[in-house]
Amino acid sequence: MNDSSIFTLERGSAPLLISIPHRGTQIPCALADEMTPVAKLTEDCDWHLERLYAFARELGASILSPHYARYVVDLNRPPDDANLYPGRDTTSLCPTDTFDKAPLYKPGHEPSREQIDARRAMYWQPYHDALAGELDALREAHGRVLLWEAHSIRSIVPRFFDGRLTDFNFGTADGASAAPGLAEHLAGIVERDGRYSTVANGRFKGGYITRRYGQPAKGVHAVQLELTHVSYMEETSPFAYDETKARAIEPLLRELVSAALVYVNADA
Repeated sequence: MNDSSIFTLERGSAPLLISIPHRGTQIPCALADEMTPVAKLTEDCDWHLERLYAFARELGASILSPHYARYVVDLNRPPDDANLYPGRDTTSLCPTDTFDKAPLYKPGHEPSREQIDARRAMYWQPYHDALAGELDALREAHGRVLLWEAHSIRSIVPRFFDGRLTDFNFGTADGASAAPGLAEHLAGIVERDGRYSTVANGRFKGGYITRRYGQPAKGVHAVQLELTHVSYMEETSPFAYDETKARAIEPLLRELVSAALVYVNADA
């Protein structure tokens, strides 16, 4: 295990890396002093995914997760802060408001360009260095590797989508980040299961990590799963893990990750 001050990387033996870039909840004390009370709740966290994906250790997966909250720096945004969904509202590399547009900073304390650059160097870069390094090591050992981007979000966030979000949202950058048809194949498994709604490359097509590191021609296949909170936990504070819901969904998640591994290695 590599447990730095910025991230934790558990190294496995399979050609599989689970990245959970929005799981962190820590905020540095000096920064917290400049932020609003709502910021310190880190409500836009991808709650409990390290617990929900605990089965991945049995599959031999490497698991990478950060310590710090996305309010400090968003690890799934490009370093130049370009909008991944042109024309749509989205949060930035160093967000200044929550998903509900509540301000994260006291008036006049929003991060400057210099502060954003410093956070990118201190928190964003080490995570991406670890991610790239582990992908390289797994690819060298196995030839091909599956990068599974684990995400979750409230089922209703008017800022980003209308109505209730589909439960399983698979993204492969419209097929560019993984073997052709992978997202559709995974959505088909959920459809046959019949308990949850699903879509392939819909509202969430994959963020920066999926698009940057998914290079199937070079042996790295990346897929993002954006899962609704309501499918495994309580969506309101204190955001409790729902044991009953989690036990129901975990076998399907295991099947999906296993099926993706088989799919990307089908013609190896």
